[in-house]
Amino acid sequence: MKYERLIKVQSPSVQSSSMTTRQLFSVNFAITNYEEASDVIIDKAKKRESFGVSALAVHGLIESVRDKGFKNALKKLDMIVPDGQPVRWALNSFHKTRLKDRVAGPILTRYVLQKANQDGLGIYLYGSTQMTLDKIGLFMQKNYPNVKINGTHADRFREATPEEDLADIKKINESGTHILLVGRGCPRQEKWVSNHIGKINSPMLAIGAAFDFYAGNINHAPQWMQDLGLEWVYRFIQDPKRTWKRYLIHNSHFIYLFIMCKLRLHKVQF
Repeated sequence: MKYERLIKVQSPSVQSSSMTTRQLFSVNFAITNYEEASDVIIDKAKKRESFGVSALAVHGLIESVRDKGFKNALKKLDMIVPDGQPVRWALNSFHKTRLKDRVAGPILTRYVLQKANQDGLGIYLYGSTQMTLDKIGLFMQKNYPNVKINGTHADRFREATPEEDLADIKKINESGTHILLVGRGCPRQEKWVSNHIGKINSPMLAIGAAFDFYAGNINHAPQWMQDLGLEWVYRFIQDPKRTWKRYLIHNSHFIYLFIMCKLRLHKVQF
């Protein structure tokens, strides 16, 4: 496969009729910002439309190159936003998109919660541990008092049986929630969202680390590190045993693909 197929233009978008997308390594990223993306999500929430969203950084992007099943799952999502400065830089480099900032999952979630708070919308939390979900509940009560928590569901840390899945869908839909936040870690959360488009009657946001950030389990990197694309270094320092392999393999693979595509030398079969 020639490099052009890795970075081709996809517009109008198959993800959203109102957003331009650009393809990077087989993923169609929405060329958007926090305000625009959160407005789309809130609009879908008010209409209670099934709508799949992912904030995809380098880790998820390279997983889509390495895992055909994950790549196909991402194709079903309605909006994939560029989480991470390296993804933004690559989109700007290949497509001249002039993106001024990334659209990080935790920050996008904050925008969504602020607007949900203004409109008194309901939120459902799916994933992580019950302790983390309880902490998020306290965080939301303090910062977004008008947002109703319609329900929570701790992760089983395995895939649900067909019977359990039907019960989960029924419980979520009957809660009347407007927005479902899914924090199962990449790529499990994106696959889950992809498999539930048309089944869950609300937007579903695969936002992973946002759960741990808002529960206080992990801290945000200093702004200067975020701006320089070094947030991964900060997270590595906090949890080296869990993250070293991800950053060593995926970051290196991303750099390799970027350079090869820039040099128009890379051919890879996805």
